[in-house]
Amino acid sequence: MTEEQKKEHVKKIKEILENEKIFTFKDIFVFYKGCSRAWAYENGLDKVDEIKEAILMNKRRGVQSLIDRWIDSDNPTLQIAAFKIICDPEERAAISPNYNNTSEGADNEILIKTID
Repeated sequence: MTEEQKKEHVKKIKEILENEKIFTFKDIFVFYKGCSRAWAYENGLDKVDEIKEAILMNKRRGVQSLIDRWIDSDNPTLQIAAFKIICDPEERAAISPNYNNTSEGADNEILIKTID
């Protein structure tokens, strides 16, 4: 494949990514018929930063759209899910009955009392 052919594939794939809700590289080929998925992997199109960035933007737009709808919802379960995504660790611990701090440096010592 020449560099010119690769640029043309990238350009067309980016156009599709801008117009469709595609969240993974393999799903591009539901819409793009300019080459096969195997051919694209063989020629490194899955490693092209422009394509990876466009997929990431689609993912972030999808996440943001869901969070917006969850916050505006009348469903408390969705509201709590949105809160857990956007809150900081202290707020999350405050609403979670089973919060465990597993971060590095946390004092997670477990004491087990034995019965003699």
